[in-house]
Amino acid sequence: MSTSNASPPTNGSKWDGNSMSQQDFMEKDTVIVLDDDDNCIGSESKRAAHEFLPSQPRGVLHRAFSVFIFDESTGELLLQQRASSKITFASVWTNTCCSHPLHGMDPPEVDRPEDVANGSVMGAKHAAVRKLDHELGIPAHQLPLEKFKFLTRLHYWAADTVTHGPKSPWGEHEIDYVLFFTVPSKDMLTIKGHPDEVDDVKWVTQSELVSMMDDSSLLFSPWFRLIVNKWVLSTDGWWSELKKTMETDIHCDYKSIHCFDPPKEHMGGGGDAGPLFGEVPKEVLTVGDTSKKQGGYGKLKIHKESKSSQLSHIDEVWAAITLLYIKPLKSNLDSKYVKETYNTSDLQFCDEILCKVSRSFASVIRQLPPTMLVDVLIFYLILRALDTIEDDMTAFDSNKTKIAHLAAFKDTALTDPNWTMDGVGEADERRLLQEFNKCHSVYADLKPQSQEVIADITNRMAAGMAEYVGKDLGQGTKDIPAYNRYCHFVAGLVGEGLSRLFAVSGLEGSFMEKELHLSDQMGLFLQKTNIIRDYLEDYVDKRAFWPQSVWKKHSVTGDLGYFANAEDDDVTKTKSLHCINELVTDALELVPDCLAYLSKLQCSEVFRFCAIPQVMAIATLDKLYHNSDVFTGVVKIRKGLSCKLINDTNDMTGVHATFYGFAYSISQKAQKAKNEGHVDPSYEQTMKMCEVIFKLTKSNYDTRKKSKSLNLQLFVGGSFGLFFGNRILAVGALGLLCITNFMKMTGLVTNTNMLKPSRVLLNDASIEDKSAEPPKKSN
Repeated sequence: MSTSNASPPTNGSKWDGNSMSQQDFMEKDTVIVLDDDDNCIGSESKRAAHEFLPSQPRGVLHRAFSVFIFDESTGELLLQQRASSKITFASVWTNTCCSHPLHGMDPPEVDRPEDVANGSVMGAKHAAVRKLDHELGIPAHQLPLEKFKFLTRLHYWAADTVTHGPKSPWGEHEIDYVLFFTVPSKDMLTIKGHPDEVDDVKWVTQSELVSMMDDSSLLFSPWFRLIVNKWVLSTDGWWSELKKTMETDIHCDYKSIHCFDPPKEHMGGGGDAGPLFGEVPKEVLTVGDTSKKQGGYGKLKIHKESKSSQLSHIDEVWAAITLLYIKPLKSNLDSKYVKETYNTSDLQFCDEILCKVSRSFASVIRQLPPTMLVDVLIFYLILRALDTIEDDMTAFDSNKTKIAHLAAFKDTALTDPNWTMDGVGEADERRLLQEFNKCHSVYADLKPQSQEVIADITNRMAAGMAEYVGKDLGQGTKDIPAYNRYCHFVAGLVGEGLSRLFAVSGLEGSFMEKELHLSDQMGLFLQKTNIIRDYLEDYVDKRAFWPQSVWKKHSVTGDLGYFANAEDDDVTKTKSLHCINELVTDALELVPDCLAYLSKLQCSEVFRFCAIPQVMAIATLDKLYHNSDVFTGVVKIRKGLSCKLINDTNDMTGVHATFYGFAYSISQKAQKAKNEGHVDPSYEQTMKMCEVIFKLTKSNYDTRKKSKSLNLQLFVGGSFGLFFGNRILAVGALGLLCITNFMKMTGLVTNTNMLKPSRVLLNDASIEDKSAEPPKKSN
C-alpha cells in the first residue's frame, strides 16, 4: 500500500496529544505502513490501519514500539493499564508504553533499514519519548535517547475479540520494536498518567508480574504476553539478566523479525482472520510457580466456577473457614526436636523455598511428626532440584550434557556440601539450585538411614529421567507400558522412598519398606491424574505423556494436537471425550491398590500426609471425566472443595466415603452420556471400575452418610426448638451437635481403623523430647 488516507502534519509542526481526543488520534495520526520485511511503503490513518474488515482481515501492517522501563535498584518493571476509554484493547495491562511512530513528525520518527541494522532506531526512540510524555507525563529530559536499548522486532497480529467480541472491527497488525530503558531509582521519574490513556500504573517484580498474569480477572495485551513469554521471563531472559541486557549486545537481534500468530481467542475479528504464519505460538514460560497457572490474554484459560457458584456450596465455605481459622493444619517445624537437630537458618531457607515451589505439598509435609518431617521435606526438595534439571530444555548445550548432570547428581549434590548450580530452571526452582548447599546442610543432619533411602531413590530417578531425555515426547509416550514406566520413574519411586522413610522413622511397621508394588501404584495414581489434566500445557511444551496406543484410536488426524480443536465441531469433541474418558478409566484401575496402601498405615499424621493427595486426585478425575474443557485450558477443582477434602480426610472412613462419592459421580456422568446417545468405547470398563470402588468403600460411605444425617437431624431439631421457644429441645439438640463435632475435631472420638497419633506410637513419649538419636547438628 502506497497511498495515505490521512493528513500528516506539515514537517515541523508540533503534535499535541493533550488537545486531541481518541477519535482525533484515529483520524489524524498517520502510521507507517510496511511490507513483511519492515520496509516503509506508505502511510495510513490510525483508524484505517486498525480496522479488521473482510477486505483487510488483519488490518494494515504498520510499525509500532513497546517500551519497558525498569528500576535498577529494585529490578521492578513499570506496567500501565490502558484506559477504559481506549478504542482498541481497552483496560488491559501492558508494558510501560506501546504506541506508533508517525509520519511527518519533528524530530522524524521513520527509521530506515540501516538504522535497524546498526541498532540506533532514533525514529522509534523519538516516538517513545513523545508518547511517554503524553501517556505517563514523563518529561523528555528524564528520558535521554542514548539510554534506550533496542533489542529486536516482532511481527504479530491480534483481533480485539476479548473487548469487542468475535466479530471485532478492531485489532493490531504490527512490526513492533522492543525498547528497554532503566533508571537508577523510580523516584527519579515524574509519572502522571493521562486519564484518557492510562487507568493505572504499577511497579512489579518478576514474581508479582507472574501472579498478576495468573489472575484470570486481569487482562493483558497480546503483544505484551508474546514479548514476556518469548524473551523477558524465559531462561536467561532479558529481565533476569537486566544489567547484561543493557550494557552488552548479547540479547540484541537486529536481523530477525520474529513472527507470531495470536492465541486462539484473538483469531477472527471482522474479517474472520485465521493463522497467518501457520501455527499458534506455543511458548508459555512463567516465573514463580512452575505449575504454569493459566489465565489472561495469550495464556491458557483457567476453567473455574464463578464466585457465586462457589459460594453456593455452603459446606465448602464452612470447610474453608474451619481450615483457615478454626482447625488449620499444624506445622511441627517449631518443635524442640527440629530446633535442636538442624541448622536453623538453612532449615528456614528449605521451608521458605518449599512453599514457593509447592504450596500444596508444603502444608501436608509440615503436619508430619517432627522426627520425620524434615526427612520428607528434604527428600521432596532434592527430587524437585533433580526435576528442575530434567525439565530445563534450554540450559544445556546438548542432551548428552544434561544426561551427564543427571547421572552425576547423587555423587555431586548429595556428596559435596558446597555444590550448587546456576543458570538452570526458572525463578524459585533456579534459586533452589543456586542455594542447594543449604539443602545439603540439612540433608547431612538427617539420620544415616534416611540419607541412604534418599540417595538411592535420587540415583534411580536420575537414571530414569536420563532414559527419557533423548526421546521425542512431542506426541506422547509410545504405549501404556511406556506411560507406566515414565510415571514409575517420576512418581512411583517417590512412593517407594516415602514408604521406606516411614519405616525408618519407626512410625510405621518395617514391612512398609517392602510394599514396593502398592507404593508404586499410589505414585502412579497421582502422576496419571496430573498428566491427564495437563494435556494442553504439555502439548504446547512439546513434552507430552498421553500414550499413543490410547489417543491414536481417537485422533482422526493421527496428531496429538487434534484434541486441542475439541470445540471446533461435534465429531472432534466426541472423539476427544472418548479419549479422556479412556485415560480416566485407566487411572481408576489404580484405586484398589491406593486404598490397600492407606489401610496399612497406623500413624494418623502419616495417613493424612498420604491420603490427602489421593482424595484430591479422585476429585480431579471426576472433574476431568467427560469434560472437553481439558482441551482448551486448565481444569481445577474448587478451592472450597479442596478444604472440605482436607477436613474430611482423617481416617479410612472419610477416605472411603470420598472415593465412593466421586466414583458415583463419574458413573452418573457416564450413564447420562450414554442416555444422551454418546457411544463411549470405554463405558463398560468405566462402570466396571466404579463398581469395584463401590464394593470397597460402600460400608464406610454408609457410615459417614448416617453420621451426616444425624447431624442434620440435630440441627433441624435445634432450629425447631429455637423457633417454637422449646429451650430444652434447642439446647439438647444443638448442644449434642456441638459436642460430637468438637470431639471429632479434637480427635477424642475413637476411629474405627485404629490410627494412632505419633506420640502414642513412640511409646507415649513426647516427640519433642524423644531424641531418636539425631546426628550432631552442622555448624
